[in-house]
Amino acid sequence: MTRVAAIDCGTNSIRLLIADVDTEAGSLRDVVRTMTVVRLGQGVDRTGEFAAEALERTFAATDDIAAQCRDAGVEAIRFVATSATRDARNRDVFLEGIQERLGVTPEVISGDEEARLSFRGATSVLDASHDAPYLVVDLGGGSTEVVLGSEEPQAAHSMDVGCVRMTERHLVSDPPEPEQIAAATADIHAAIDRAFEGVPIERTRTLVGLAGSITTVTAHALGLHEYDRDRINGAVLPIDAAIKACDELLHASRDSRAALGFMHPGRVDVIGAGALVWRTLMARVRTAVQDAGGELPHVVTSEHDILDGIAFSAAERL
Repeated sequence: MTRVAAIDCGTNSIRLLIADVDTEAGSLRDVVRTMTVVRLGQGVDRTGEFAAEALERTFAATDDIAAQCRDAGVEAIRFVATSATRDARNRDVFLEGIQERLGVTPEVISGDEEARLSFRGATSVLDASHDAPYLVVDLGGGSTEVVLGSEEPQAAHSMDVGCVRMTERHLVSDPPEPEQIAAATADIHAAIDRAFEGVPIERTRTLVGLAGSITTVTAHALGLHEYDRDRINGAVLPIDAAIKACDELLHASRDSRAALGFMHPGRVDVIGAGALVWRTLMARVRTAVQDAGGELPHVVTSEHDILDGIAFSAAERL
């Protein structure tokens, strides 16, 4: 077993997984798994740059991560940055700050690499009851990755739609106005159209959703009073039930969302947009599968995601 730290710094949150990895068995055991909402991508869609206060929040969270890695005695660290960092003109300030705090070079990965790592993490825990090919959807703050494959990814696409980006661009009222929802939906459909050009979505036999927006929607669909990772992981929902949960979160007021026991405080403002992206994707994928003569009645939620993929890759590099 090799103890590694995997760090995923996205548009909305920075997440840490310290895990013991057995590369020969392809297994992983959690030691620490945390998430801190830092909103690194605050305003990036509008300004093209990281805000000073967003960098300050992210650096403070990274200082804490560095301490946890030292205390746990990790042998290797891999720090991955995704959508917001790809888009920011002043990303060198961010990358240098991370290097100073962790002593490793942060990697700004492409959407395709993000999709590959997410696929590996998500499918590592699927059993024989779920038929391949799998379509894995990783719904982040700035981008959403879709990747189709069986044992390995076969096709992938990164869409520039996510819960933070769609909130800042469109869903600015509380609750959002119908015309704002319509504009956001048009953006999402256009992104899905481009994704469908390169990913044969109609071949999907199991749809798998991951990351905070989707796990939060799942918690709502399950009627949870508090966030329960064990109940959410592997949950199989009828797509109609998942869509209903998305609609309820999209149209709820901020106060109503904040009162939900499972809702992370850092997700209250952006969950409506995340639910809209997920709702639109589920409906489009189901229609594509049905038009090709198949069926897609359910969606599977996974708590295993890009962090797991990063951890496996970090161990294999040693």
